[in-house]
Amino acid sequence: MNQIWKTFLLTQKATFESDAHITFPMISDGNDKKIYPIEHLAILKISGNDADKLLQGQVTCNINDITECKSSLGALCNPKGRAITTFLLVKTPDAFLMVLPKELLATIQKRLQMYILRSAVTLTDCTEKLCLLGLSQAKKEDESLFDTSEQDVISVNFSVNECRHLIIAETDKAINIWSEYVNNQEFLPTSSEQWRYLDILSGLPWLTTETTEEFIPQMLNLDQLGGISYNKGCYTGQEIVARTHYLGKTKRALFLAECITTITPAPNSTIIDISTGTEQTIAKVLLAQQSPFTTETSANSVKMLIVLQLAENETYKLILDDDNRTQVTLLTQPL
Repeated sequence: MNQIWKTFLLTQKATFESDAHITFPMISDGNDKKIYPIEHLAILKISGNDADKLLQGQVTCNINDITECKSSLGALCNPKGRAITTFLLVKTPDAFLMVLPKELLATIQKRLQMYILRSAVTLTDCTEKLCLLGLSQAKKEDESLFDTSEQDVISVNFSVNECRHLIIAETDKAINIWSEYVNNQEFLPTSSEQWRYLDILSGLPWLTTETTEEFIPQMLNLDQLGGISYNKGCYTGQEIVARTHYLGKTKRALFLAECITTITPAPNSTIIDISTGTEQTIAKVLLAQQSPFTTETSANSVKMLIVLQLAENETYKLILDDDNRTQVTLLTQPL
């Protein structure tokens, strides 16, 4: 973690459970304006004259559709069409910035390096140089998902339902932004875990070391989120992804679900359906996060993104495959 940024956050009364889990003193004043440090994501810079060609041959989204005003989700797949990572791809005047789970950064950098050969492409880990922070408030602005603005810093719209932005900035600018929003615009410093929770509610399918290469992109709702192009041409894993699309909808889909438990389910935990009187493995946990808005009636509430096998009658009775056989409740149709 960038030590200058960490030192600054400590002056803002941050507590570091780990580098990726940062908390602040709770303030209950009804203020809906929040600012978050984001340390579980990394930034890989892909630059050079052939950067767009390299990415076009490796990722699910269409590089030609990405501009300095429009970012995109996407996935990098293995030859079997399984997503190794999901990412947000942002374009700057001289490079692409790939925002992805920090735990998968080394794997992705090594994999892309294999395909560079003699191409004019440079891969740079910018996680120490650039800071990520989030902003949220109730006021909804007139923006489309992943609309991007770039003046002194990069700001990406991160939700269709609320005003939530991901900010990418160099350290000194990140410090200035934080100070401006906290000191002059009454934003409250808020736990990094709450930002992850909001990502889950928004259906953003970040992968982990436990879930990498487990799911094809459509199972993660990337097609609905604009992260898959079916007319861009070949890329690694494209045959499987395209076949799934043209033969009909996938047999598994992403759902938002909830359970009541004191132990947050780990990624790739098994979910069983007992509606037929037999126990059948039917889903896997993609991400899970305990609610940061816990009240007496919602104590131990955990929200989850789960990849669920679709049943013809759409009737499920789901439980976690744990010692307590914890009940799982679906909160949405496929996201």
